[in-house]
Amino acid sequence: MSDEKPTYLTKEGLQKLTEELHFLRTKGRARVAQAIAEARAQGDLSENAEYDAAKDEQGHLEAKIAKLADTVSKARIVDESQIDSSKAYILSTVRVKNTSNDMEQTYKLVSAQEADFATGKISIKSPIGEGLLGKSVGDQIEISVPAGKVTLEVLEISRG
Repeated sequence: MSDEKPTYLTKEGLQKLTEELHFLRTKGRARVAQAIAEARAQGDLSENAEYDAAKDEQGHLEAKIAKLADTVSKARIVDESQIDSSKAYILSTVRVKNTSNDMEQTYKLVSAQEADFATGKISIKSPIGEGLLGKSVGDQIEISVPAGKVTLEVLEISRG
């Protein structure tokens, strides 16, 4: 579907995506098919807004299924025990300090599919995630974020 780059996920992340894909292929498709059938039963399809909406929903669902299936097919499970903690890589936990206000923050670097900022999991594709990749303790990096530029100092890197 898209480029052939693998998507690196944890075992749990892959399981979650696989379960979502299964749900959409079964219950999601069944729900949309039911909506189309109900709209079709209302008669003239040329002036049937419910039918048009159900068909649009079907298109969105199929696109989501295709994207998820592509992600799952390219998934590679990352073994956290094999991660070198001397540099920041996917699944590393990195503690940083903002040099302008001395505030510390801890991030776990994950795939875009597993990112959850509320729990400190940031995507390696995000500005901060990209900036931290490959860095070591003591490195300072300047990162462009929506609020401007921020300079972070890497304080600690650990696995998991």
